[in-house]
Amino acid sequence: MERASADALEAEPDGFFDILEERRRDSDIKHALRTFNPQPYRGATPTSASALNRMVLESQYLSYIIQEIALESDEPHEVILEEASSILEEMGQNLQLGFIRLLGFIMSKVFKSLFRSIRVNQDGLTRLQQAIQEYPVILMPNHRSYVDFLVVSYIMFTYDLSIPVIAAGIPLMGMKLIGEIFRRSGAFFIRRAIGSDKLYWAVLSEYVRTIVRTGFAPVEFYVEGLRSRTLKSLTPKLGMMNMVLEPFFKGEVFDISLVPISISYDRVLENSLLAHELLGVPKPKETTGGLLKARTVLKEDYGCMHVYFGSPMSVRDLVKGKMNHKQYNLVPRDLPMKPNKETQEFVSGLAHMMVRLQEKNVVQSPWNLMAFIVLQNLQGIDFNQLTHRTLWLKRLALRFGAHLNWPKHISDSEVMSSSIMLHHSVVCCERGRVNLVEEAGPGPVSQEEAVFRRAAAVLMCASYRNQALHVFNRPAMVAITMTTAANNRTDDLFRRFNFLLELFSNEFVFIPGQVVQDFEEGCSLLQQSGIIGCSNKEVYVRDDSQETVAFLRAILQPLIESYQVVFRFLCEESSLIFREKNFLPSVRSFIMKLLISGEVHSYECLSSDVQKNVLSALLRMAAVTKTKVDEQNEFTVNKAAVKRIWDLLNGEMTPRISSDARL
Repeated sequence: MERASADALEAEPDGFFDILEERRRDSDIKHALRTFNPQPYRGATPTSASALNRMVLESQYLSYIIQEIALESDEPHEVILEEASSILEEMGQNLQLGFIRLLGFIMSKVFKSLFRSIRVNQDGLTRLQQAIQEYPVILMPNHRSYVDFLVVSYIMFTYDLSIPVIAAGIPLMGMKLIGEIFRRSGAFFIRRAIGSDKLYWAVLSEYVRTIVRTGFAPVEFYVEGLRSRTLKSLTPKLGMMNMVLEPFFKGEVFDISLVPISISYDRVLENSLLAHELLGVPKPKETTGGLLKARTVLKEDYGCMHVYFGSPMSVRDLVKGKMNHKQYNLVPRDLPMKPNKETQEFVSGLAHMMVRLQEKNVVQSPWNLMAFIVLQNLQGIDFNQLTHRTLWLKRLALRFGAHLNWPKHISDSEVMSSSIMLHHSVVCCERGRVNLVEEAGPGPVSQEEAVFRRAAAVLMCASYRNQALHVFNRPAMVAITMTTAANNRTDDLFRRFNFLLELFSNEFVFIPGQVVQDFEEGCSLLQQSGIIGCSNKEVYVRDDSQETVAFLRAILQPLIESYQVVFRFLCEESSLIFREKNFLPSVRSFIMKLLISGEVHSYECLSSDVQKNVLSALLRMAAVTKTKVDEQNEFTVNKAAVKRIWDLLNGEMTPRISSDARL
């Protein structure tokens, strides 16, 4: 039978090729039933899913933890072992080729209906094929859509690469039939709220470590933890990261390869759903019935998807000079060992680096750039002016290192028109003027409803801007510092940049301990682009670049206003103490009134994710403290500290700087 081959396909000029092209020419059933012959990890011994589970249950590590729990709880060893077995039965994958073939057939039909093309970098597949044979491989995609969960396995199946086992959220397991298909296609299911459940943590960590140690299959997980509702990168979660790295730290494998994967969409299936979630509308429960009702999405056009497989990163090379993992030699491999501070810092830095690599290789669409311009012109913008401004931004984005999928064989005007047509649920062009599209509803609407509809439209558009925000955030932060610093001396600008980085560290992903590099990167991009100049340790804006600096500042203005309005809420509240469950509704009501009165202008202030990030920043900066009362989180506000941070953000005070963050 024929087999799809990356080598047989002609790559596009930019190094990507469309994996759906052959599917449109050939039989889907033939593709699903073809010979599948991947080259596995050379160190692996063929193991069934049931044998893998037995290895976990019979491991010395799990026996040790069960013995500890038995002593602490005074329950019999056998009862706790039975509970561990039940956890594993709920959690475990049951990878079967027959179900991979079934999913491959279904996904060929679905993907051809949804997408014009799915473009993959050929050199990435070649590197991955080699890496899988040499060492255990960890696949680390970004997470922007439910489609992410399926597309990597589909690509791996199409090009004869070992099918990964995938860490999935427990709600997917509850979907009748679909959950079982996912399980038999390699998904293993993890509870969302594990908390301090010692046995669950032990079963999960031993399960993951056993998969890595035995080379059972590549492991795929989302280092961001959750699907991003704003389509920005999320601060990485370190639980799974620690688990997949521990076999290397303990010397059970010689090396591990980490592969960052960047998935980007011209149009995201869940765009409207995500915007409404940010405005407080509850997320629909994942059910098979809901999935079947959502099949109407198959009639829509979602443009192109790009999947970039990054270069495999050797953990053995990355760890050199960063940490001494000989500490693990002092404790038997089968015993639990809490990582020391050095190990924690290495794992955290590595996780942040993987997210940055995901960002670096994301392919941007023209609409991602158009969204920046549209959001700075909410009153509407002339189509020709939008085209002119987007082409200007395109040049700037390319100078800043963006990867851009800009169609080569049609006019720029056609590129713009086709982008507007693709995103007809977000923008429209009438009589030569481009405006956001707001939800239609019956009869007259209240002021609150009008604001809600406007905010939903803004947040839908903002999600596409957010996919490209990492390209501009460092230069934009430098531009902000040049407005709010007392003078333009480099050290003063750096002091204010360091403050912004600390404040916004939940908004953007910064590698810990690299604030100097981030500041220098922002300055360097501006200088190389001819926007700023440096003389006698002072930075100045070139005469012909004032408009560019103003544009960069405007990119972050909605974020700054969001933080300012939450600070105002906390400072004006009569109570110094509030419960977590009351925070978002109270803030949302406060902001809604200010938007209606015109005191606040940015509809992005209503985003619950930003509001949560402000609270996290204040906790980190010790302006708010958190305690547990009656099983609920309670926050105490230090209004003076909040006011000080507010003044710093407004440029009314000069931030102090710690000794470990100096130029």
